[in-house]
Amino acid sequence: MSRTLDVYLHTDYVGQLIQNEHGDMVFGYAQSWLDHPQAVPLSHSLTLRAAQFDRNECRGFFAGILPEETKRGIIARNLGISARNDFAMLEQIGGECAGAITFIPAGEKLPEQNHGYKLLSDTDLAHVLRELPRRPLMAGADGIRLSLAGAQDKIAVHVDGDKISIPLGGAPSTHILKPAIAHFEGLVFNEALCMNLAAAIGLPTAAVDTRKVEDIDYLLVKRYDRKVSGPTIQRLHQEDFCQALGIISEHKYQREGGPSLKSGFGLIRDISSAPVIDLQRFLDAVIFNFLVGNHDAHGKNFSFIYDEQFSIAPLYDIVCTSYYPELSRKMAMKIGGEYESEMIRPRSFDKMAEECGLAKPLVKKRVLELSESVISALDKMYINNSVAEGVKSVIKKHCLEVLRIFKE
Repeated sequence: MSRTLDVYLHTDYVGQLIQNEHGDMVFGYAQSWLDHPQAVPLSHSLTLRAAQFDRNECRGFFAGILPEETKRGIIARNLGISARNDFAMLEQIGGECAGAITFIPAGEKLPEQNHGYKLLSDTDLAHVLRELPRRPLMAGADGIRLSLAGAQDKIAVHVDGDKISIPLGGAPSTHILKPAIAHFEGLVFNEALCMNLAAAIGLPTAAVDTRKVEDIDYLLVKRYDRKVSGPTIQRLHQEDFCQALGIISEHKYQREGGPSLKSGFGLIRDISSAPVIDLQRFLDAVIFNFLVGNHDAHGKNFSFIYDEQFSIAPLYDIVCTSYYPELSRKMAMKIGGEYESEMIRPRSFDKMAEECGLAKPLVKKRVLELSESVISALDKMYINNSVAEGVKSVIKKHCLEVLRIFKE
């Protein structure tokens, strides 16, 4: 027996996600949406067409909305469904998702936007954060339907000054809250430093703040896919590079079939409303991740945002992974055919420029400019945390070495 979810973009009904009698997930646009004068595709990988998209064609986008790895397995057990069943998981937690997409059981009415938030006291918030490893995204809690991609503990929340609330049903959130992780010391402060450093040198970056409740440090990340105007919260549609290319999350790393820098730059040329600007922004992001030692900058850590025009989204999820010796030194995407960051030389960026259709002198000049900018900004930054200070030292040492190598 087939099952169906109605798919909405903002408040527009755009089509149906179906689990057919064989258990396969397929998607089809509604004819009313195809006939709409302002119809847009849900994804670059799901172009507007009358024919249905089979599982292989649509899973990259729809499964890319869901949590990954162990978090996905825990959520599935808590909900009593199979971890491999994308449809069932979207049915359960696809209310407040990344971007402006919502999943509703077929025939049900789309919930009103402002229909409920659960205000959390400090005690409540601390309890939620302690529960996240056992109950990711609070999946299964009464009235909560939240979905965020990724493998880290996090939850979508509504923030109003010092007040933090959990959205109920399909109510929109404003921030993503990421608590400390026990086995990665000071990760909250590591990410805060890297994100604030990116913003300090002029790279468009999601705003972050570090906070503490009881004995739990956490990072509060302002959602770039939400626009707040007084009491009104507008969702902005978005998709990450993997979704836009139709690549499933399990293959997000280039060495596993995920996006490369070449495909990323190509995607920007295909999608962006202002490709010259966005090509420069993506180049800056690639160089910055290299400079700060973020080796985990894979295809799901770059996105497009759709706000009247199509543009690359602000930076997010930037961590100096090289601070932690147990983490891989291999980068998620090769630079000029090289995965090992310690082996990157000017010729690596020259080769990358050639592969990606960029001017070699421009790329080399930008590596030098951003290295100098990072060093200058680091000297002015202070976060009262020993890990943050250690991360600053690691980044500064690397940037100085890059300057030496690139000026030889």
